[in-house]
Order: sequence, then structure tokens, then C-alpha cells
Amino acid sequence: MNTPDILCIGGAVWDTIGWAPGHLRIGSDTPGRIVRRPGGVALNIAFKASRLGLTPALLTVVGRDSEGDLLLEEAERAGVFVDHAFRSGDLPTDRCIVVEASNGMIATIADTRSLEAAGAEILRPARNGALGSHGQPWTGLVALDGNLAEGLLEEISRDPLFAAADLRVAPASPGKAVRISPFVRAGAATLYVNLEEAELICGTRFATSREAAEGMLDRGARRILVTDGGRDATDGSAAGGFMTMRPPELPASAVEQVTGAGDAFMAAHVAAEARGASGRDAMSRAFAAAADHMRGNGG
Repeated sequence: MNTPDILCIGGAVWDTIGWAPGHLRIGSDTPGRIVRRPGGVALNIAFKASRLGLTPALLTVVGRDSEGDLLLEEAERAGVFVDHAFRSGDLPTDRCIVVEASNGMIATIADTRSLEAAGAEILRPARNGALGSHGQPWTGLVALDGNLAEGLLEEISRDPLFAAADLRVAPASPGKAVRISPFVRAGAATLYVNLEEAELICGTRFATSREAAEGMLDRGARRILVTDGGRDATDGSAAGGFMTMRPPELPASAVEQVTGAGDAFMAAHVAAEARGASGRDAMSRAFAAAADHMRGNGG
């Protein structure tokens, strides 16, 4: 296998996803389908990045259990470097339960206690010379997710170990959005958030993705991409100004899955820019990847 060109740092879990074809509300009991598949933001990005021609290495924690064995086998089969994943004999492989319906994602429960408990141990390969060190830090791409413990994210945001990297950061979910606030204050990364996550980080409401991008930059972010479902998305930076685009319309009847669409967007955008794509071209490819995933082609 080739030397990796992107480090995917964060969650690697088994997703159990329930999908109902109609609208769901609290207390609904309805027919549907249930699938189990590899998930977690970092692993989702690694899968997609590999399909787009990058060579990702996964930095995460996986238990020394049968679920961990199978998860890493799936990742390796997809072209992801897994040799640097931390295997723990004391911590189980993390997991997530998701309920989706035609009216969107209804609820998610993510059990990522092992990732939080492992802490900085997952970064060992970037410190011991395997993938970098403080003397020779990693200078390539890094995709980092907000499932890590708050203290570790704060440490990474100011660690010289990643100062030379092209650092791309996304919250794992709105519920963990504020965890990436240190990267906003440090101006240390390109951030990928949706409108709700931007509102939670900034503590205010925004009418549009452009407003949200402006708000994030005002608080110190270096560069920010804000999505808003089927509405306009904005790429903003202090150096380059703002670019706003609307994704192609995707009929509700075409949507087969929601979980992981944001990860597909981010991975495709990163891969496009790594190949020198312009801002609009990279955004267009990211929209296409997210739409393809939602049609059921990204699982």
C-alpha cells in the first residue's frame, strides 16, 4: 500500500440504522428496514477519500473484540491504512444507533466512550515518528472530527505537531459542535459545519449560511464551509472572501439515507481541493457526493 496522504482522526464505529419510508414522530411504530454498517465521521471520510483516490490512514481506537476485527477488515478492504489504529483490550468497539425517515433524521445515539477514554493514545503514530513527530510534523491533510474529548481537541488546536498540516475539522454532530470551538478561536483549520452547528458555536441564530460564515469568521475562524440542507452553502475565509452556492435539488422520494451525507460532502471537497479544483468546482463535487450518498450509493 502507498504512503498515506491524509490522516483521518476520530470516530470509527458500527452504525445500526433504522429507516422508515414514511414520516415518523415520537412514539411511532412502523415497518421499515434496519442495516448495520461501518460508520463514524473519521471512518466515513476515510472510506470516501479512498474511493476518490486518496490514501487515508485511520487514527482511532477499536476494541480487541470481534466487532473491532471486522470493522478494521472492512476498512482495510476499502483501501484504508488501519495499522496505526489503537487496539484496546479494555475498551469495546464504539457504536451508534440512528433512526431515519422520509422527514429526515429522527434521532441518533452515539456511544463513543472508548474514543474519549483512549484520549491522546490514538495520536501516538503522529508523535513517535511513524506518521510524524515534533521534529518532523505531518505536513499533509488531516480530517479531524469532534468525537474526541474536549480537552484533547483543545490540545490539538494549539499543538505544533499539526501546525504544518492542512487541517480540516468537523463536529461529529450538533450535540458536539461546541467541542471544535478551540479551532475557531485559534484560526487553525478549515471548518465544516451545518447552519445549526454554526449557531451553537456562535451562540446566536443565523438566517443564511452566508450570515453563519460571517459570524464564524468574526469569532476567529480561518476558513469555514457552512451547509444548510438543500439551501445555499457558503465557503468563507478572511483571505478569500465568500462564495455561496445552492446544491442541486434532490426530491424527497429519492432519499434513501441521511447519516453520513455530511461526511461524504467533506471528503469529496477535500479530495477535489487536493487535486487543485477551484472553489466552485470543489463545492460542486462535494454536493454531488452528498447527493449520491443520500440516494443510497454511499453505504
